[in-house]
Amino acid sequence: MQPILTMENITKRFPGVIANDGVNFDLQAGEIHALVGENGAGKSTLMNVLFGLYQPEEGKIAYKGEELIINEPTQAIKLGIGMVHQHFKLVQPLTVTENIILGSEPTLGIKINKEKALKDVDELSKKYGLIIDPKAKIENITVGMQQRVEILKTLYRGADIIILDEPTAVLTPQEVKELFAILKGLTDQGKSIIFITHKLNEVMEIADRATVMRRGKTIGTVSTKETSPTQLAEMMVGRQVLLRVEKQEAKLGKEVLKVEGVSGNDDRNLQVVDNVSLSIRAGEILGIAGVEGNGQSELIEILTGLRKPTSGDIYLNDKKITGLTAREIKNSHVGYIPEDRHKRGLILDFSISENAILGIHQRKPFAKGMQLNLSEIKKHADNLIEKYDIRTPNREVHARNLSGGNQQKIIIARELEIDPVLIIASQPTRGVDIGAIEFIHKQIIEARDEGKAVLLVSAELQEILSLSDRIAVIYEGEIVDIIDAKEATEEKLGLLMAGVRN
Repeated sequence: MQPILTMENITKRFPGVIANDGVNFDLQAGEIHALVGENGAGKSTLMNVLFGLYQPEEGKIAYKGEELIINEPTQAIKLGIGMVHQHFKLVQPLTVTENIILGSEPTLGIKINKEKALKDVDELSKKYGLIIDPKAKIENITVGMQQRVEILKTLYRGADIIILDEPTAVLTPQEVKELFAILKGLTDQGKSIIFITHKLNEVMEIADRATVMRRGKTIGTVSTKETSPTQLAEMMVGRQVLLRVEKQEAKLGKEVLKVEGVSGNDDRNLQVVDNVSLSIRAGEILGIAGVEGNGQSELIEILTGLRKPTSGDIYLNDKKITGLTAREIKNSHVGYIPEDRHKRGLILDFSISENAILGIHQRKPFAKGMQLNLSEIKKHADNLIEKYDIRTPNREVHARNLSGGNQQKIIIARELEIDPVLIIASQPTRGVDIGAIEFIHKQIIEARDEGKAVLLVSAELQEILSLSDRIAVIYEGEIVDIIDAKEATEEKLGLLMAGVRN
């Protein structure tokens, strides 16, 4: 069967980087085709070329049998190509209808025909099973509903091909199921879907075929019926990868962290952490699950001394640490893996050696009086590079020049080597490849087995389910339930993440 779309030998360069290196991709009419690869593999760049946001230096695109050059997104939209970006492009104070018709408004004379717009949007939503409230304001609807609005925007403009960039990143499991049902419905009506993702379980569930990219190149295209997550992972990384976390039964020790009735505000002085109470024992991983933006970032900042609580108390090994500075908390043997490694974890223009002692540079053996002990610092860096498999030519390479996975390994190595009693790990595998994820998971499990208490915050539900011994679910700043990981299911957690209590 002739593909509806082909992209041949697409090459796109940025200063110092070949983002797409002779990439080939094709799409059949009525299929869901997953574009799979790690961050930096070139997936989004390739789709931005298709959508006219970037111009390739080499290669050609053929659509419906006709070779063409797509110079800008408006041209792509006219051709019937729509794109739903990872970060939605909706105007919050406007209604659903106003967002869908924006730039393509039906008119009556010189005025917008609001009645026709409402009718058109209502009919469109019913036709494709994307049920929404046309009069609701974007700021008052859920993230899942906002995604429906983005899809309807593309359909309103006549899209036959819809590109979805990491569409499940901010959805609950129930919203993911609803989205997948919608996508199947769209392909049943002749639409073709390109689904950019790094989640292999989703690829197997929703896609007909998958094209794997690695370091800007096409590794291959496979039918999902004839492959497995393990094979896809190997194509993505270039070696065999252990996808399942193996761990022993937890051997619990004494209570290490106790949080009692902690509340806190965000940068706008609005309360986003609401009367949180939890505890973690030695040898235990407590996972915090929740859709991003429900107060988990601010809670972690309170626990690490980066933000002051408005009420409540925090105890570490029975000692009150409420209100201590970030340095004082670190000196209490708390390791912290921040969610944003560039802002909070590393100084990108410092070497590996320098980054490996950040926050502990004043301690022995790294300091001799007022001076740094350079020989000890170098020895420490060499030890971490070997022990934590940090891929680098040498210890003096700047952190900026390393891959995301190797940058993250520096932080994890530094924080685990201070012999912490408590490790606070926030999004520890965000933006790293599958191989690095496997390694980081092993380090977290080993720390737990050595008797450390671990607080894990992750937007990846599979990560929470596979690593945690107990799971706390946060919704609108409140812990709605804490359950044993053995009793947890995606469905149960998904309901709690949406605020539905048992």
